[in-house]
Amino acid sequence: MAKIIALAGKGGVGKTTLSAAIVRILSEQFPESRILAIDADPAVGLSTALGVGVHETLDGIRREIIDHAEQGEGSEALELLGEARYRIFDALTETDGFAFLAIGRPEGAGCYCSVNDYLKDVIGMLSQEFDYVVIDGEAGIEQINRRVMEKVTHLILVTDPSAKGFKVAETIRSVADDLVMYEKCGLIINRVDDPEILSGLDTGTTQVLSVIKTDPAHARNDILGSSIFELSNEAPVYQGAREALRSMDII
Repeated sequence: MAKIIALAGKGGVGKTTLSAAIVRILSEQFPESRILAIDADPAVGLSTALGVGVHETLDGIRREIIDHAEQGEGSEALELLGEARYRIFDALTETDGFAFLAIGRPEGAGCYCSVNDYLKDVIGMLSQEFDYVVIDGEAGIEQINRRVMEKVTHLILVTDPSAKGFKVAETIRSVADDLVMYEKCGLIINRVDDPEILSGLDTGTTQVLSVIKTDPAHARNDILGSSIFELSNEAPVYQGAREALRSMDII
C-alpha cells in the first residue's frame, strides 16, 4: 500500500519547500521506488521548487470534458471521461527520480469545489500506481473539509512560530481526526529565528516532528527560483524534513 504524505497548514509557512524536500529525500533514499509529487495548491509553486515543467494540469483535463459537454458534444465528452484515467497519466511529468502532477488553477474566480472533488478521485486512483505520494496541500482546511485527503496515511502539519500558525494547525488536526483516515500525524515548526520563543507558545497535543531554523541560503534559493536540488544536504529545511520523516517511520 502506498504511503500518502500530505502537508497542510496556513499560507506562507513553507509547505511547498518542505514538500519538495520530502520528494528529494524519498527519491534519494528509495531510488527504485515509484514516487509521485502532487501540487494540490491552486497557488502553484511545487513545480518550481522541484525544478520541473508542467505541460498539462488536472484542471485542464476537467475543463476540456466540461467544455465538450456544454457545447452539446455529449458523445465526445463521454469519450473523454472514459479516457480520463489515461489522460491523467499523460499529464504526469516524469523525471529520473519521481513523477509530478499539478492540479492547475482555474481561470475564473470562485470555488475550487469541483476540481477538489476530481482531485480526491485522482489521489485514490494514483495511489495504487505509486509507492509514495507527496501532496502539497492548499492553505487552510478546505481540502480536509471536502475529504480530498481522506485516504492520506501520513499528515504533516506545518506552522511558523506564531500563535495563528499553531491555531490553524490545531484546527486542521481537529477536522482531520474526524475526516481523514491517517495513520500518523505530526507537526513541523518552520522558520524559527529564536527557539527560546517556542517555550511561550502553546504547541497543542500534536507530536512535534522537527523544528527548522530560518535559513538565509534557503531564502536566496527561493528568490532566485532555484529548485530544492540546488540546496546543500546540510540546509536546515532538508535536515528538518529528514528528521520529520524519521519521526514518522517513513525512512
